[in-house]
Amino acid sequence: MAVYSMTGFASVAAGLSAQAPQSAGQGAGTSVSIGVELRSVNSRFLDLALRLPDEWRGLEPQLRERVGAAFKRGKIELRLSSERQSEGIAPMPRREQLEQLAQVDRQVREQLPQAAALSVQEVLHWCRNQADAAPDDAEVLVAVQQCIERLREARAREGERLVKIMSERIDTLRRLATQAVPLVPQVVARQQQRFIDRWNEALQAAGAAANLPTQTLAERALAEATAYALRIDVAEELSRLGAHLDEIERLLQAGGEVGKRLDFLIQELHREANTLGSKSAALELTQISVEMKVAIEQLREQVQNIE
Repeated sequence: MAVYSMTGFASVAAGLSAQAPQSAGQGAGTSVSIGVELRSVNSRFLDLALRLPDEWRGLEPQLRERVGAAFKRGKIELRLSSERQSEGIAPMPRREQLEQLAQVDRQVREQLPQAAALSVQEVLHWCRNQADAAPDDAEVLVAVQQCIERLREARAREGERLVKIMSERIDTLRRLATQAVPLVPQVVARQQQRFIDRWNEALQAAGAAANLPTQTLAERALAEATAYALRIDVAEELSRLGAHLDEIERLLQAGGEVGKRLDFLIQELHREANTLGSKSAALELTQISVEMKVAIEQLREQVQNIE
């Protein structure tokens, strides 16, 4: 299963033919062009905004259902538009249209005697708009579904690029962890010996070495040095970091809706890198910790765009 990005754009332009009702032997067809656009950016949840002409407001529940079935996360904007163009000569007004318009004109003049009379151009424009047939709702839904499929394809292509970038960052983190592993016992041993040396210096400076048995001092020094070594040992943090990286790679290979789980794992990576830096007792491990944080932050930026 693919990994989908929450960023994408798709559009569909569908040309439909709608025949307006006309008098026998007179009139022309009306060419109807439907434009569908879907824009998507990252969001914690599915946030759908519809931009629909008034004639298609009734389709809103079906449109929300179709988009919601295709996408689970992202701020998505669906925009529908239509354009009608008459083919050939304009249709002649029908008798019932003229009678309806005359009735409206009489009612207006009863209330507004000074109102200007309708011109022939205004009458024809009104009749032409009334004659235009709207495209069938089913055809509109078909165009929207095509746009949804194109947006899914666009988000899948973007998701593939994100996976490649994330794989590079994961390789960087594994390389840094590999560099840190052999340093840990060396750093622990060096810091342990340094602690014992300072312990002995402190005892000599305080004159306590002359009052206590040598074996007792050695055992106490070794116990304190061991406790200190445990506090600065980061082998466990490196092990957990490797386990988190394994899980991230597994999720990326499985695909699907993995964005939220990846976001949680990124937080865990940050925690391990921060602990590595805070417990570090050597400049080498501190530098590795800083480089890890940079790579994890770059990883987090990509994860925020995954569905």
